[in-house]
Amino acid sequence: MTTARFIASLLCLANFVAAAQSLPMKEPRLTEDQARAQLASFAATWHDRAEWEARAVAIRKGILAGANLDPLSARCPLKPIRWGRQDRRGYSVENVAFESVPGFFVTGNLYWPANATPPLPAMLCAHGHGKVAPRVSDAVQLRCAALARMGVVVFAYDMAGYGDSTQTIHKDPNALTFQLWDSVRSLDFLTSLPEVDTHRLGCTGESGGGTQTFLLAAVDDRLTLSVPVVQVSAHFFGGCVCESGLPIHHSATHDTDNAEIAALFAPRPQCVISDGKDWTKNVPKVEFPYILSVYKVMGAASQVENAHFADEGHDYGPSKRQAMYRFVAEHWNLNAASADETDAIVDTNSLRVFTDSHPRPAYALQGGEAVAAAFAQARKLAGHDPK
Repeated sequence: MTTARFIASLLCLANFVAAAQSLPMKEPRLTEDQARAQLASFAATWHDRAEWEARAVAIRKGILAGANLDPLSARCPLKPIRWGRQDRRGYSVENVAFESVPGFFVTGNLYWPANATPPLPAMLCAHGHGKVAPRVSDAVQLRCAALARMGVVVFAYDMAGYGDSTQTIHKDPNALTFQLWDSVRSLDFLTSLPEVDTHRLGCTGESGGGTQTFLLAAVDDRLTLSVPVVQVSAHFFGGCVCESGLPIHHSATHDTDNAEIAALFAPRPQCVISDGKDWTKNVPKVEFPYILSVYKVMGAASQVENAHFADEGHDYGPSKRQAMYRFVAEHWNLNAASADETDAIVDTNSLRVFTDSHPRPAYALQGGEAVAAAFAQARKLAGHDPK
């Protein structure tokens, strides 16, 4: 047995034990050499397009099963709440909530281009870990406003336990399930807007938001463009239960890592953004060559790129945002020069979804156990749904 396979076997056992005990599992870091060996072992399992596609099917199924989303939860009515529209130069922003399962709300802000002609491309904007409400941080507001000025409808949404999403805590052992399903339902929300072009749907996010980006890209075929930022690493799967607290990487039937999960998006356009001062420092030499090899076997080498910033650290800073704007403009036939970030910060209190005057509905669930029970019921309904 190779070293990489032995490591994977240990990870599978640890996941099994954690799942059996209903405990969150935190993925260990691999050494960089172990990560290279593991990717090499993955590469040895496929040699042509048919073999890769068979592997991809197994990995997707493993991700969904590990995330307790196989079957996917039944889709309840979104019941969207929209209020507080602010008209800004070149765009507007409003406060939005909708239900991902009955009684559990996705919360965020919808950025809308001014004077743009439908059908309009649309982008989900996931945030990483940080302050109490990273969704309304300067970096998120800037990229959402700039994309809207380019002509893109943007929905920035909270991680579970952050911002207005306080029906459970972020360290909930089911956070990965909640957040992946919230991402799927956020695509449902965007595609419910008649002005949105369902052939141009993207997602971007940094750090933990990068994890949300490539997980959604791996399991939802509606997404047509992906820009995961500072998170695609073969040796580190994320330090939070919302990224690696459930057995999405290893099980008795599948074995993968974040680089390969990102590769599942082939042949659709993807820009992997990395830097030299965090766990994505090896992307140009380790992770990206593997991803590119998948795109090549899918006949789509021109659809993927790596924007690497060797002298930068773990953020979604100006240069990384510019790389994203250029990539989006190129693939969606937009003008990158219109990605103007000036005068794009509004008072964070005005972006709150639930306030004293606009409270969360009284029937909203409260506490992780109640939310988990609602998800279990939604999966049960999906399992009996003939569709």
